[in-house]
Amino acid sequence: MSVNSSSTSSLISRTFRGALIDRENKPEPHKVTISVVIPVYNEAATVGQVIERVLQCGFEAEVIVVDDGSTDGTREFLQKYDHPQVKAIYHPKNKGKGAALRSGWALATKPYVFVQDADLEYDPRDFAAMLPPLLDGRADMVYGSRFLGGPHRVLFFWHYVGNRLLTLLSNMFSNLNLTDMETGQKAFRREKLMKLRLTADRFTFEPEITAKAARAGWRIYEVPISYSGRSYEEGKKIGWRDALAAFGAILYYRFID
Repeated sequence: MSVNSSSTSSLISRTFRGALIDRENKPEPHKVTISVVIPVYNEAATVGQVIERVLQCGFEAEVIVVDDGSTDGTREFLQKYDHPQVKAIYHPKNKGKGAALRSGWALATKPYVFVQDADLEYDPRDFAAMLPPLLDGRADMVYGSRFLGGPHRVLFFWHYVGNRLLTLLSNMFSNLNLTDMETGQKAFRREKLMKLRLTADRFTFEPEITAKAARAGWRIYEVPISYSGRSYEEGKKIGWRDALAAFGAILYYRFID
């Protein structure tokens, strides 16, 4: 079958022009504004550094810090912290990470929302790797995975095993193939996030949002990130009791809620 060369040239020209138009209509990453929600509980030693790192992450960021009933001076630090891009809200008592995130998300106004822990384990510079799948329309949520080959501090073997086991169980019930369900660095399209009904108050937020996003048919991506894990002497809080609660949550959000 012969192909008319002029028709082919015309098709190539139209395709190329269309690609240029699509590229022009997409916002450049460095011009994108994002909301970053930082749940914090008793992190007076690190929260200031984390906020500064977020402000220097390469994007114009609206930073929302949620103090979840801290008693170590975190609240007093935040009350004195003054920056036009940073707002802080305060829970009168500790409610948990999930509750703190919901409080922060209610105030987020930018089209892309990031979660940033208040310790120094996750690097906000990795936002640059997480944003493209959201920007170009491939993803509704992006997980920053600690297990996809990024640089990481070598630490607890059994903590690693627990994370992988919980991710495996979550994948079995959600029919996903994540490598790091429990990651503390996630990003969302705000319009999608606001439609999801979330109720978990504590660390069970992680299996809840994974299960409900999968059920809602969200497009989910993972990208490798760096990870500088803390020891328990350095302030790490999550432990085996949280792992058991997460296991129960995986079953609960699969079969009940």
